[in-house]
Amino acid sequence: MSLRINDEAPDFTAETTQGKIRFHKWIGDGWAVLFSHPKDYTPVCTTELGYMAGIAGEFAKRNCKIVGLSVDPVESHKGWAKDIEETQGHALNYPLIADTDLAVSKRYNMLPAEEEGSSEGRTAATNATVRSVFVVGPDKKIKMMLTYPMSSGRNFNEILRVLDSMQMTAAHQVATPVNWVPGEDVIILPSVSDEEAGKMFPRGGETVKPYLRVVPQPNSK
Repeated sequence: MSLRINDEAPDFTAETTQGKIRFHKWIGDGWAVLFSHPKDYTPVCTTELGYMAGIAGEFAKRNCKIVGLSVDPVESHKGWAKDIEETQGHALNYPLIADTDLAVSKRYNMLPAEEEGSSEGRTAATNATVRSVFVVGPDKKIKMMLTYPMSSGRNFNEILRVLDSMQMTAAHQVATPVNWVPGEDVIILPSVSDEEAGKMFPRGGETVKPYLRVVPQPNSK
C-alpha cells in the first residue's frame, strides 16, 4: 500500500550513528524530517548531508528534528561523515539511519516490499528511489513528501519554507499562496464564513473574490 499525506508515518526501530532509535518515540511531541540517500559516498548526497548539518539549528528553532537514512552500515556512515565534514565544513549533528536490511526503505515505499537481499552489493542506481523527504507532524502523520532524481540536489531551504507554512496553517484557519514566505499575506480557508473571518482576523484584509480572501499573516508584525 502506498503512503499518502495524512497517513500515519510507519514506525520502526533502527540503528543510527547516534545509537538505536524508535522513530515515533524519538520524534516526541515535535516535528521531524526524514530524508533518505541511496548509498554512502555518493556526491550529491554528500553535499546535502553537509548542508542539513549547517542549518540544523533552523529546524531546531521550529521544534523539528532531522534524521537521515542510507542503506549502508553504521561503520560506513561514520567513515562517510568524515568526508562530509572535510568537504562541506559541517560535522553531522543528527542521526543517520543504517537501513542495511532495507526495512525502512520498504516501509516508506522507497523500495518495493518484495525487494530481496540487503544493502550488501547494491549500487546507488538500484536504490535510486531512496532519495525522498518525509515531514512528519507531532501527531505522527505524514504532512509532506517528495522524491528527487539522483542527479538533482534537494532544496532544503524549501523544506524550511513549507515547514513554516504547515506549522502556521495548523494553528490558524488559513492557507499560504504561491511562493509564500513567512511574513507575507495568507488566504482565509473557504470553510470560514465572512462573519467568522471578521472576528478571527480583526486587522482586515482584501476580498479579491468571494473564495479568495487575503489577510496579513496571523501573529506577524
